[in-house]
Formats: sequence, C-alpha cells, structure tokens
Amino acid sequence: MTRTKDGRIEFTRAMRKTYKILFPNMCEIHFRILRNVFLNAGYDIELLTDSGQQVVDEGLKYVHNDTCYPALLTIGQMITALKSGRYDVNRVALMMSQTGGGCRASNYIHLLRKALEKAGFGQVPVISVNLSGLERNSGFTITLGLLRRAMGALIYGDLMMLLRNQTRPYEANPGQTDALVARWVEDISAMMRRGKGISAKAIRANLNAIVADFEALPLRPVRKTKVGVVGEIYAKYCPLANNNLEDFLAQQDCEVMVPALFGFFLFKVDNRLEDIKLYGGSRLKFAFVSWLYNFLEKMEGYLVDALSASSRYHTPARYRHVKELAGQLIGYGCKMGEGWFLTGEMLELIESGYGNIVCAQPFGCLPNHIVGKGMIRPIRERYPDANIVAVDYDASATRVNQENRIKLMLSMARN
Repeated sequence: MTRTKDGRIEFTRAMRKTYKILFPNMCEIHFRILRNVFLNAGYDIELLTDSGQQVVDEGLKYVHNDTCYPALLTIGQMITALKSGRYDVNRVALMMSQTGGGCRASNYIHLLRKALEKAGFGQVPVISVNLSGLERNSGFTITLGLLRRAMGALIYGDLMMLLRNQTRPYEANPGQTDALVARWVEDISAMMRRGKGISAKAIRANLNAIVADFEALPLRPVRKTKVGVVGEIYAKYCPLANNNLEDFLAQQDCEVMVPALFGFFLFKVDNRLEDIKLYGGSRLKFAFVSWLYNFLEKMEGYLVDALSASSRYHTPARYRHVKELAGQLIGYGCKMGEGWFLTGEMLELIESGYGNIVCAQPFGCLPNHIVGKGMIRPIRERYPDANIVAVDYDASATRVNQENRIKLMLSMARN
C-alpha cells in the first residue's frame, strides 16, 4: 500500500489491474454510458445504485448533518456498498469528482476518507476525478482520449434525457419511451466498450438516429403542465437526493424539463478561462482550457443541431445565450456552487415556456440559496408570471412538506 506525502493512499498502476472502482450515481442515463467509457479505458468500474433510508442513515453516522446533503448521501452510498458484502474491501477503490472551486464539493473527498477511517475501511483508496491538478494517482489518469469519450457519453445522455422527458408524458403506448431509451443506452454503451461512437461523424449520426427513433413514437394529443427543474447539480439530477422529484411531477400530470448536464461543464471551464484572465496563469494552461472550451461548444452544437432538425421537440438554448440572460440580472463573478449559471437556467426555462420551476437545493447550501432562492424576486420583477418554488432537501426534511410545496406551486400554475 503506497501513501503519498500528504498521507493519503495512492491508487497505483498495480491496483488498476486488480481493483474494482465504485462511484456514486447521479444521472442514470449519462452515467450508465459513462461507465462503459471507463471500461474501455481499462478500469473495472461499477456504478452504485444503493438507495433508500439505509443510505441516509449510514451517511448520518459519519457526516455531520450540517454538512452538504449531497456529501452525506454519496458517502452514505459508498459505505453502504462496502458493508454490503458484495465486494472484497481489500480490492476495491472509490471514485469521487472534485470541481476545484469554492463549493464544499471540493472537500467531499476529505470527508469521505475521514468516514472510511471511522467505518473501518481506512485501507480503501479514493480516486479524485478533477481537471485542476488537485490530486494525482499513478493508476488513474485523465487523458485527452478519455476526456473526449467522456464528453461524448454526456452528450448522448443529455439528448436521451431531453427526448425522454418530452415524450414520456404523451406516449400513446406506455413504456415505449423507456424501452427506447434502454435500447439506445445499450447500443451506445456497446459502441463505447469497443472504442466506437466517439468521432464527430459518429456522434452526429447517432444523435440524428436517436431523434428519428423518438419522433417515430406515437403520441396522445393531451395537455400537460410544463415544469422546469433547476438547482444544485446533485439535487437537481439525482433521484436519491430529490426524493424522485421527476417521478413525482409525472404523477402530478406534468411534463418535466431538466436542463442538459453539458451546460454545467461549459460553465466550469468558462470560469477557468476567466480566472486565468483575471488572476494570471501559464500560457499552456490557458491554451488547454481554451481548446477544451471550444471542444465542448462544438459538442453542444451537435446536440442543438440534432434537436433543431425536429419539429416535435424543444431545443434548449446554447450556453452562450444562457450566459447572456444571466448577465442581465447577476454578475459573472458570482460563481460559487452553480453560480450565475443557475440563475441563467431559470431565465432560459421561462423564455422557453417552462415558467413553472422547482429549484432543488440542499439545505444549508449557501451559494445556491443566493443564486437560486435569492434570485426569485428579481426574476419575478422581470417576468411577473414566473412561478418558482425553492425546495430544500435534507436528511431532516420531510417528503410530505416538500411535495406539498410543489403541489401549491402547481395549483398556482393551473389556476
């Protein structure tokens, strides 16, 4: 077992050959495809799907309740998995992302290591996935090839999520939408396992084919209440964190619009560019970040082009437009957590006809309370018909109270 200078256990090249890597789920479609990107790169990856009160209870044992709720859940999910008996705890590693920003998410990994020591799993290495050079492991490297494939997986996931959410509420034959998503997830995953489907030509062809298949599904001519979902990234996308918010809204006869995940990555890379411009940095770093930003914009363009060719589906605005909208109400220096981007997403949803919005926030997440709940008043001053409810998610928050607040918002939408 190799320890680094700062005392953490390194994930070594030797471990890469024999260790299984576990990582927490967030976006089901995206991460199922992303797993196959790592498999193709030679990593034995498994996506954790443990859920329920047991995960919350495990998190509460090792993470203070005042700490960010997503940290409590992801750490609880990982420790639940280690205690399950499904894995050899001496041949398993955990993987967690670090954004490198001012959000507490950059410190989840330290909370996780502390929790592992308390739970008796101090020998388990933790891999940091980041582009900021925060931690390095000889057995895990983010290469340009891996990064390109990962971004391809996310753009596929975004398209299928957007199409599913705009199709399932209206499908004439219940279950067809989910079946089509499952088939395409498997098809794309099979391509990824073979190292295919990631060239620009292949991505554009696959995106167009996916849209064509969804357009072929028969729909019912019914009206639904359109609801957008924004918020802290984990609370917005992960059913474990938001008490299956999308399913609840579907039960309330709604069409749900959850913005594409890809915009958040553009936001984070854009912030790096602004930091270098303001505070300095090497030319090499600026050149790489500029290349990455341009690459992500090109990928975003593939998604927009595929949806724009369809007369059935709504095409979300590009990142640049979301940034322009946000700049009308909030400064770009407000970038902790989801920063001004969260405000921009609300404005873009309103502009697109999804003026009923649920803002999902972990209780105690100060940045997102500012750019989410704190921006509701100025948004309503500009858009009087905007119908926004901020809902706090926490281990101590009751599901009944959360759902009642959403039902009140929906009653206002319908009246």
